[in-house]
Amino acid sequence: MSGAALGLEIVFVFFLALFLLHRYGDFKKQHRLVIVGTLLAWYLCFLIVFILPLDVSTTIYNRCKHAAANSSPPENSNVTGVYATATPAPSPHPCFKPWSYIPDGIMPIFWRVVYWTSQFLTWILLPFMQSYARSGGFSITGKIKTALIENAIYYGTYLLIFGAFLIYVAVNPHLHLEWNQLQTIGIAAANTWGLFLLVLLLGYGLVEIPRSYWNGAKRGYLLMKTYFKAAKLMTEKADAEETLEDVMEEVRKVNESIKYNHPLRKCVDTILKKCPTEYQEKMGRNMDDYEDFDEKHNTYPSEKSLVKLHKQVIYSVQRHRRTQVQWQILLEQAFYLEDVAKNETSATHQFVHTFQSPEPENRFVQYFYSPAVEWYWECLLRPWFYRILAVVLSVFSVIVVWSECTFFSTTPVLSLFAVFIQLAEKTYNYIYIEIACFLSIFFLSICVYSTVFRIRVFNYYYLASHHQTDAYSLLFSGMLFCRLTPPLCLNFLGLTHMDSSISHQNTQPTAYTSIMGSMKVLSFIADGFYIYYPMLVVILCIATYFSLGTRCLNLLGFQQFMGDNDMTSDLVDEGKELIRREKRKRQRQEEGENRRREWKERYGHNREDSTRNRNVHVDPKESNFSEMSTTRSASKYTRANNRTERDRIELLQDVEPLDFNAEAFTDDPLESESGRYQPGGRYLSMSRSRIFDDV
Repeated sequence: MSGAALGLEIVFVFFLALFLLHRYGDFKKQHRLVIVGTLLAWYLCFLIVFILPLDVSTTIYNRCKHAAANSSPPENSNVTGVYATATPAPSPHPCFKPWSYIPDGIMPIFWRVVYWTSQFLTWILLPFMQSYARSGGFSITGKIKTALIENAIYYGTYLLIFGAFLIYVAVNPHLHLEWNQLQTIGIAAANTWGLFLLVLLLGYGLVEIPRSYWNGAKRGYLLMKTYFKAAKLMTEKADAEETLEDVMEEVRKVNESIKYNHPLRKCVDTILKKCPTEYQEKMGRNMDDYEDFDEKHNTYPSEKSLVKLHKQVIYSVQRHRRTQVQWQILLEQAFYLEDVAKNETSATHQFVHTFQSPEPENRFVQYFYSPAVEWYWECLLRPWFYRILAVVLSVFSVIVVWSECTFFSTTPVLSLFAVFIQLAEKTYNYIYIEIACFLSIFFLSICVYSTVFRIRVFNYYYLASHHQTDAYSLLFSGMLFCRLTPPLCLNFLGLTHMDSSISHQNTQPTAYTSIMGSMKVLSFIADGFYIYYPMLVVILCIATYFSLGTRCLNLLGFQQFMGDNDMTSDLVDEGKELIRREKRKRQRQEEGENRRREWKERYGHNREDSTRNRNVHVDPKESNFSEMSTTRSASKYTRANNRTERDRIELLQDVEPLDFNAEAFTDDPLESESGRYQPGGRYLSMSRSRIFDDV
């Protein structure tokens, strides 16, 4: 099994990163370099988290082997086999090789490749790709030029910080600058910035994750929060549609002014390809390409203005489609929560849905997840499961906060993570060591990474599921992961006292610590910032528990969900009315579809049979006679026959009143064609041909 665990985890983590990227990104619409760059960043960061427990168990085995070698008697140069006369007492727990042992020399090379690749991504490649993807240039050269200009200030800032550290070390007479120390300074600068951000995100996640599961057991709370989200999303949806209309109007003017033989016509065609299909068709019908342009009499937009317009089109189309898809997903969630609230008082213990799913369910799911099983899970078991999970996660959060405040104490050992690892190290229970390390670092990473997925910086950074995340946000998340993971791992090694700079013991370090280097080159960071700054997690947890950040955002005008707020109550009522209106609309559509189906089944076959029989049995002479008689009496009975024929057609086709024709009229004036429902409950925006066009 030597090295097999490492290979299995490498493969597993790759598919895990690929699955998450498929959920948030769109492989078909986004640029291949964006997908590859983000996948590589996520993969390397997840890989560090999963491989570090193997490094810890291998290091503990190497320490045991080294201690056993030092405790053996010295060799006599004249006599071989001295151990036969002076053999030490056998240890009660001999050093045996763990099942996941990684041979010497592999882990240092592995960590060196992973760490420096991630640093290259986060500080050089991903920022450049981020500017490149957001650029509105029409050529590769133009996009590269824009990316270089935007990153000049970015790179200059970090070079200034690195220069400050370099000057400090050079001026200090007690330090001699070498290449290894210079490398350590760079690592210290990157980890200092990462640790600063890590504590902020960790303090939020330690409280918010257990609280989210505890609130998830409250059906009324979830339903009110869904109504609140519906009201906010409708406002964002309307704003996105209005912005798209304004941008499309600018595109229409440019399209009409720049004709087919203008030098900038290729740029306009590139912009048109990024527009929605319905707007492309309208602009194509209204454009006259047979008119030549005249530079003397007309004023034309410059290439710089077209680049700006191209950037606006990409942003507005992406935002519009994202809000459309999110609105449909939120409707499904609201309908389902309302069904759960209705079924809680059901005496039959059978879960009944208001609307059937448009997609046919798998037979395996139908057999095992029957309506009875669904009722017991949703109405009875799921709330208790969420409460128990919230309590367990709260215990983990308390352990993390306590250990963050006491990990620097080595005598006595107060960090609970260090206590657990040292107890397992005495018995050399490698399975327990790896499980404890994995659960600890996995919980820390979940608290940090989930916050990265939840935070939203206006509309510039926003990770939206169901393939609705833009390239800029994907690359930005990759940058955050690469900056947060190394200090997260160092913080975990400090909590478990596996870092010699924290435990102050002359023991063999882990392979990860040997690559990261000792922070003793910069004593004020190693003995000050790294020790006392993590204690701020207590203050951040208290602030998150009392929702101080949410209250501050409410005061600044950014509506946040708070149960004791008048603005929240108004938005909940507004969202409730929006959900009711959408529910009535879907019910009318299903009723109309059912009526049309019934009419076809009841009268469609009879009409076809009667028409077929009449055509077969009619005599040719009678047919000619009927045609002549019809022609003679046409002028006399035109009005009466037309009225009778019209009434018969309306009766057979079951024409609905205008109020119930959901395909022609909608209650929502802001609803566009892409967000309209299809008959039978299927959305046009979720169809295969128009799922996420041009994200």
